[in-house]
Amino acid sequence: MTISREVKLGLTGIIALAVLFLIINFLQGANLFTTQDTYYINFRNAKALAKSSPVYADGYNVGIVSDILYDYDHPGKGVIVEISVEHGMRVPAGTVAVLDEAMLGGCTLNLMMGNSPVERFAPGDTIPSQANNGLMARAAELMPKLEQTMAKVDTLLTTLNTVVGDSNIQAILVNARMLTASLGQSSRDLNHLLEKEVPAMTQTFSRAGENVVALTDSLKQLNLSATLAKVDNVMDDVHQMTTQLNSKDNNIGLLLNDTALYGNLNRTTIGAATLLEDLKANPKRYVHFSVFGKKDKKE
Repeated sequence: MTISREVKLGLTGIIALAVLFLIINFLQGANLFTTQDTYYINFRNAKALAKSSPVYADGYNVGIVSDILYDYDHPGKGVIVEISVEHGMRVPAGTVAVLDEAMLGGCTLNLMMGNSPVERFAPGDTIPSQANNGLMARAAELMPKLEQTMAKVDTLLTTLNTVVGDSNIQAILVNARMLTASLGQSSRDLNHLLEKEVPAMTQTFSRAGENVVALTDSLKQLNLSATLAKVDNVMDDVHQMTTQLNSKDNNIGLLLNDTALYGNLNRTTIGAATLLEDLKANPKRYVHFSVFGKKDKKE
């Protein structure tokens, strides 16, 4: 049987379309040679999620986004995302779907697997979604604070420029250098004192301490009882002498305590002084002296 040219061209076109279909699905991540299970997820915001995007389960690629449906008749109700995962994959109860935004745009769908050992989602069920404050969301929250911080930094830089431009800063720096130099010299002087003077002072204090110890030992060796007894005897003698001086039973006591004797001595002293003055004034009245002797007067 002869096949016509037209049939050959038709079969070739069908085969080419089939191969093209397989290639497109392969590039989209669909595996046409394995059976896959379908689940649905309702998101309030798809966040630029694209069809054929990978689906991860705790960070592991388990499927793709097979379709994204928007309810045009009821806007604001959210977006239905259809995912296809490997057949037989167990999705335990408590699993939630999260969209993680990327830094350079786009996002990935992650299934945060639950830990129920018995209950699980059946193919065709709707997996609940959960809002995720990813890196971009946290960055958006930080933007107002960052703007406030930048304003404060700008004010700080302006103030710093004003301070740096102040002519007094140079004088302050010069004074600071001088102070640093003075502190350095003081530190060197202190080190010299600690190295030279302090050891000598320590030796002097040590010798003084030794002398004090020797003096203490000498004082310990003294017979303080005998010394104090001698001091008592001396004090008794002084007391006895004072008593005698105050008494009129002796010459010294009479001299110190008899007012009549004092008056006589005073008058005698005054008379002697008067006699001496008269002797100086009239020596011939009391002394008759001749070199050749006394001549008899002729009558």
